[in-house]
Amino acid sequence: MISSFYKKYSKQLIWGVFCTLPILTFLAELLPSNNDIETWLPSDSDVRIVYDRFKAEFGAEEVILVALQDGLNQPLLVESTAGRIETLPTVRQCWTPQRLKNILNELKVEPEQIEYRLNGLLMNSEKNVAGILVLLSDEGIKNRAGTVEGIREKLEYNQLIGKEVQLAGAPVVVAELDRLGSQKNNKKFFIITLLISLVLLYYSFREWKKTLATLGLTIWAINLTTALIYLGGGEMNFILGALSVMVMVFTLAISIHVHHYVASCIDEEDPLIAALRIAWKPCCLATLTTTIGLFSLTVSEIGPVIQFGYAASIGTFVSLITGLGLTPAVLTLWPIDPKTVHAGEQRWDFRRCANWLIDHSGRVSIATIVLVMITGIGLFSLKTKIDPLDFLPSDGRVIQDVRSVQNNLTELDSVEAIIDFGDEEIPFIKKIDRVRQLENTIKQHPAVRHTMSLASFFPKQFPDSPFETARLLSHAQSSHGKNDFVSDGDRLWRISARIHSNADMPQDLIYDELTALIDDPNIILTGVAPLLRRAQSQIFIGFWESFSMAFLIITVIMIISLRSIKAGLVAMVPNLTPICIVFGILGWFQIPIDIGIMMTASIALGIAVDGTFHFLVRYQSQFRLTRDSAKSSRDSLLMTGEPIFTAAVITGVGMIALTLSNFVPTARFGYMMASLLAAALIGDLVLLPCLLALRPKKSIEDETTDRNDSSDLPERQLPGAPHFLKQNQRGTKDQTEKAVA
Repeated sequence: MISSFYKKYSKQLIWGVFCTLPILTFLAELLPSNNDIETWLPSDSDVRIVYDRFKAEFGAEEVILVALQDGLNQPLLVESTAGRIETLPTVRQCWTPQRLKNILNELKVEPEQIEYRLNGLLMNSEKNVAGILVLLSDEGIKNRAGTVEGIREKLEYNQLIGKEVQLAGAPVVVAELDRLGSQKNNKKFFIITLLISLVLLYYSFREWKKTLATLGLTIWAINLTTALIYLGGGEMNFILGALSVMVMVFTLAISIHVHHYVASCIDEEDPLIAALRIAWKPCCLATLTTTIGLFSLTVSEIGPVIQFGYAASIGTFVSLITGLGLTPAVLTLWPIDPKTVHAGEQRWDFRRCANWLIDHSGRVSIATIVLVMITGIGLFSLKTKIDPLDFLPSDGRVIQDVRSVQNNLTELDSVEAIIDFGDEEIPFIKKIDRVRQLENTIKQHPAVRHTMSLASFFPKQFPDSPFETARLLSHAQSSHGKNDFVSDGDRLWRISARIHSNADMPQDLIYDELTALIDDPNIILTGVAPLLRRAQSQIFIGFWESFSMAFLIITVIMIISLRSIKAGLVAMVPNLTPICIVFGILGWFQIPIDIGIMMTASIALGIAVDGTFHFLVRYQSQFRLTRDSAKSSRDSLLMTGEPIFTAAVITGVGMIALTLSNFVPTARFGYMMASLLAAALIGDLVLLPCLLALRPKKSIEDETTDRNDSSDLPERQLPGAPHFLKQNQRGTKDQTEKAVA
């Protein structure tokens, strides 16, 4: 039935893939990018609620700081540049040193105080760098990349290029993240990955048409997954940039397994049917468990991780449909040549390695478990870190501009303090005094570089004359009443505290110490820093929650599928191998994990489980026939070892191309996936076969009973086994029958 279906419709299936590929590619390219830090936490979380209120009251903290070298010596150039930038519809207002000086002079601020307050904000202590503070409009916030590009065009118009000018600020960083993390930018590295996979696939298949068709199915699966995300209203971010690679790994793994099973069944009457009978169970079980592992990421509070959990779950099913459903169509149109199969058996002999492993299974098991335990100790030393600047290339223009601005002018990281004076009637001057007291308290913290509030625009000492003071306040309200430091009349006041970029303490500790230092229920701390603080803590919590949930559910499925609690628990030990080895090494060397690295844990579990199921399904079949654990493990390793190894090598070597990317999350993902694939091989092809080989043999009485129960299994007992293995099995059957007699 199945064979006749593929014989009849294989051409239509492949043509359908070929015709729909351009449409899916077009839809995939439409997927918008969004690397906004605010999306990292759910809108109903407490810190997000406070931050959203802060934005509603004071406006979004979306500013771009333009630093002009030697700008203080060219005030006309600074003013003309600010004027041109203000013509952009995405810009609300610009502040320059001269404009702020004029305001402070009008408000009778002491001359020495003017220099003090502007120093480290829009001018440096050497009096040569001038800053232009650009406040974005709502339109500019929605189109950060366009705003940054527009500002650069205005700067070029004034012939401010190269090292003469630097741009910094959250919109600049987010725009660069969108550019570097876009599909367009990463496409060249992904193409290199595909080319490497193409060469290795051809080495495995030895036929160009079949190789190109298999890789074409993989590309189709990737674009189908991305198109479904677009149609579902999803967005691309630097985490979802790894989705294409993940779908490629899973699709190629299934296709290679199906191809190998068909080659192994080449002497059967219908190789395709025989192969699908072998392949469907491990492929479906592996897909189910992998989906569970990836879906467990949705328990996280971090937006990009949740999106990846849903998207990757879709991708695993697309991989199953493509690999298990469409690969037979390829093998029907371009069938495997039996001569090539028998020649391939001599091309790469797996027997010597398998025999050595099983013969030394005890020592190998102990050595591998010791390795896993030693590296696994590093898991207790794992630490997290989130800094968007870490995602940018260290030699890139944006990161160099940011460092220059931080050194010469001001910091980009800030903690915002909101003071709620309530409905009580408090004189304006009293409020200014209270804000200044709070500023002095905040400045006591060593990580705070400087602060700014509405009080910064008033003199330290108000005039003695009440009339002069009233006139000053009236002038301030009429000329500069609309500002970003007070809201809701005079009820809410804001203090912006800039944090040292080289502070020797993490953001979460700074936040906690400032909270304890202020110790006032009417003052709330918010800003991007608290958002990062919560996201950082959730990375670690989400790492263990998602992995633990996935591991427990997969263990239950493994026990049910193997119908044995002991066998299921033993089978899950190798699946911990890649996590313990790779993440344990990160802990030993104190390498912090970020969002992208954390996400690979569940992917690694899915990869390891895939190989485990392919091996265990064959092992179960062999053990029911021989009741000899060592022989069953040896034979299963010979049957499944090559496709597991081939799939890991092809995809793992292809991942190395991603490490060439100048986008740090993509490069890290390449390193992590290549390492995890290699570590998964240790678990699936070394530890698992050796552990099962140590399983006690069945007694003669049990074996005789099982022989009677399975007496109707003649030559069909080893579907998919290599020719030499079938001969060995027949010999073993005769020897066993003689022993029983």
